[in-house]
Amino acid sequence: MTFREKPAPEQRLAYYQSLESMEGMGETPAQATPSPFNALPKGALLYAIYPGVLAAGIVAIAASWLSQNYHAPVMLFALLLGMALSFLHEEGRCVAGINFSARTILRLGVALLGLRISGAQIMHLGATPIVTVVAGVATTIAFGYWLSQRMGLGRQFGFLSGGAVAICGASAALAISSALPPDPRKERDTVLTVVGVTTLSTVAMILYPSLANWMHLTPQQSGLFIGGTIHDVAQVVGAGYMMSQETGDVSTYVKLLRVALLVPVVLLLSAVVMQRHRARRPGEGWSLRTVLPTFLLAFCALVLINTFLTLPAPLTAAATNVSNWCLVTAIAALGMKTNLREIAHVGWKPVALMVAETAWIAGLVLASIKLG
Repeated sequence: MTFREKPAPEQRLAYYQSLESMEGMGETPAQATPSPFNALPKGALLYAIYPGVLAAGIVAIAASWLSQNYHAPVMLFALLLGMALSFLHEEGRCVAGINFSARTILRLGVALLGLRISGAQIMHLGATPIVTVVAGVATTIAFGYWLSQRMGLGRQFGFLSGGAVAICGASAALAISSALPPDPRKERDTVLTVVGVTTLSTVAMILYPSLANWMHLTPQQSGLFIGGTIHDVAQVVGAGYMMSQETGDVSTYVKLLRVALLVPVVLLLSAVVMQRHRARRPGEGWSLRTVLPTFLLAFCALVLINTFLTLPAPLTAAATNVSNWCLVTAIAALGMKTNLREIAHVGWKPVALMVAETAWIAGLVLASIKLG
């Protein structure tokens, strides 16, 4: 499916649900599996994904070579090279593997980052990240709700866009959408939100590191800024490690604090919806497994292990190398999935709303950093 065919909103929503980087692996198209793959565990899945994973891996290798020879951030090279190859994600054999790389390989890389972070490092950051994240999420959703009504976009779009910007991008939009009551515009609004926050998150990944350097933020301050403002996990990881390892570690921790807040937000919204709409909501609901991804639990478990146990240096070094390669491969796949032309489909008002929400949370986090 390509967007030149102008599919219906419900078709585009299903499409984005299959692409979203924090959801599970989408359905693999049925196709004949060659006999060598039939002999392997998950052979059909391996056959479906290996072309796209191979393409993302080759881009990751090229980005690493360019980074070593030209002394520039490997994540930026991976993103730009991936965007140059975005045609691979439009159709064909690479689509499933690119989606797999941007979801499952990303989650593996983020989970392994837990072995690089300890409780002592988190305690050293103090309560500022927690207070900043909670305030940012609450006020951004409230601001989006208020401004959306003033712009004539409705309460529902305010909840969707505010939650997506405040918490974790497209994942939050899809989870919040499942908690909203039935509405003829819900699918359209969800699609608009996913397109908008994905594009803005990619732009922020490129611009925010330069902004942090221009403001002379320390590595910890930069990590709080990037982790507290950029919408999607993948772009936070890319922007953070584009600057330094310390900034990447802090930004990942702060971002996962925001992801964890998706649970109470959806619970609260569901309670409000059930109170206003006594009848049972049709359609698919949400589950704790949907809004609290497994990789977040794995990340927390590895942080605890690294805090209370002394792990062998070769083990942590190997985990760090695997994590680095997973993240570069995932960022390359993310670039392949990025289509900046899609923003033209959403109109100026939704874009203006999401830009305003993005500016709000960025200003709030920067004020917290400067005042702190």
